[in-house]
Amino acid sequence: QTQGTIFPAPNFNPIMDAQMLGGALQGISCEKDVLIDILTQRCNSQRLMIAQAYTDMYGRDLITDLKENLSHHFKEVMVGLMYPPASYDAHELWHALKGADTEEKCLIDILASRSNMEIFQMKEAYLMQYNSDLPQDIDSETSGHFRDTLLNLAQGTRMEGYADPSTAAQDAMILWEACQQKTGEHKNMLQMILCNKSYQQLWMVFQEFQNISGQDIVDAINECYDGYFQELLVAIVLCVRDKPSYFAYRLYSAIHDFGFHNKTVIRILIARSEIDLMNIRQRYKERYGKSLFHDIKHFASGHYESALLAICAGDAEDY
Repeated sequence: QTQGTIFPAPNFNPIMDAQMLGGALQGISCEKDVLIDILTQRCNSQRLMIAQAYTDMYGRDLITDLKENLSHHFKEVMVGLMYPPASYDAHELWHALKGADTEEKCLIDILASRSNMEIFQMKEAYLMQYNSDLPQDIDSETSGHFRDTLLNLAQGTRMEGYADPSTAAQDAMILWEACQQKTGEHKNMLQMILCNKSYQQLWMVFQEFQNISGQDIVDAINECYDGYFQELLVAIVLCVRDKPSYFAYRLYSAIHDFGFHNKTVIRILIARSEIDLMNIRQRYKERYGKSLFHDIKHFASGHYESALLAICAGDAEDY
């Protein structure tokens, strides 16, 4: 049972919310607490209705007004909450591909974890927002087997719900050979299986892989490959096994290995807030001993911290 941390607000009144936001943004000093109280406590579809009411009321765009009145990471959080999920993914991918440096980890996080439908919607949004083709941009901004695997994932052609036990051992053998041989052809076979077989099928394949090789598939990939290609393959395997665990691991490394990598923390909290952030929080605590709430509190500050904690929705025992 996957569960987010943000739900539709009861007794929702978009006109009243738009009015409150208008007051908070128009004042001499921007009332940031009001923004947090409203935007982190409404679900995405409600936030979009508020934005519409805001435009009707003030003749201005809410995202533009947020951008003009806020700064730094707090701005990124508040603005990020205003995008529909597919548009937010598209926005993150565009900046990851078109920024000064390609942000490979962002590409991995998004493309390794999204369903066919989410990928289809994200490509549509990308085209609409940037008048640009996502696969073409991946093709021009990345390279090698890493690029090929991203392009395969971006097709959104993974089989769904289908599993064939009779071919699981065969697929596992191909994966095992790919880890032994490491030729271009073997790398292609490896990514074809990981990008196109259903999650149910891959569960069985990983089990068979363990039987054949006496090794966990993640350990085998880490041993045989390196660079972003290896990171992407591992991300796919971890997402097949348990997406909340994957994102808990990504948040932990973003907070602890990179001295709080703000972009990653913001992106995961916003993108998973209505899907499985509650599960991610549970996995985080189980695996790392400290709660996500505690770690954010320890590293972030001010209204930025308050906004992240509101999305994270901690409990008293999480302090």
